[in-house]
Amino acid sequence: MKIFISGIDTDAGKSYATGYLAKMLANDGTKVITMKFIQTGNQEYSEDIDVHRLIMGIPMQDVDIDHTTAPVIFSYPCSPQLAARLDQRQIELDAIDMAADKLDSLYDITLIEGAGGLMVPLTDEFWTIDYPTTRNIPVALVTNGRLGSISHTLLALEALRQRDIKVSYLLYNTHFDKDATIVDDTRAFLKRYLERTMPQTEWIDIPSINH
Repeated sequence: MKIFISGIDTDAGKSYATGYLAKMLANDGTKVITMKFIQTGNQEYSEDIDVHRLIMGIPMQDVDIDHTTAPVIFSYPCSPQLAARLDQRQIELDAIDMAADKLDSLYDITLIEGAGGLMVPLTDEFWTIDYPTTRNIPVALVTNGRLGSISHTLLALEALRQRDIKVSYLLYNTHFDKDATIVDDTRAFLKRYLERTMPQTEWIDIPSINH
């Protein structure tokens, strides 16, 4: 089974949330691996995969060393569309598909961390959200309690609902819990929204890295 991890914006905390969810699933006895959809800002390796393994408490795996978990890497730290253009390369969706299918054959669950938010463009006509849509992959959405996150979260959830994409988890990253008044209201509002419109979606608190 594959699950695509996206966020309400670029700095929602996807990498940490992906690693934590993987660790949580592994602790329950699930054979789980993580994958980076498209890595930018690196060469020859994925720093996000490093983060995943650190949080999971496991060494780099054979599928990390042979780049199966990070099949597409660009050098400039920016959107995949721009990074591909700067490196004068194409985004090879077939390579991503092949890597994801290989991992799916080896593991019970493959968590595929996206790049940026759902509407980040890969081309002028194909956005990040189009990948789980066309591949029929459920999504886990990373959110947080920063001011403005209610609007960002609802926009993302509405976009997923319009495309009939199953939302398996809403991953609430507590790392950004700075203002208790805003945080309490945000959490309560989003939980009411899920209960009313998406009761099948599981809420998971992602503890701060500082905890």
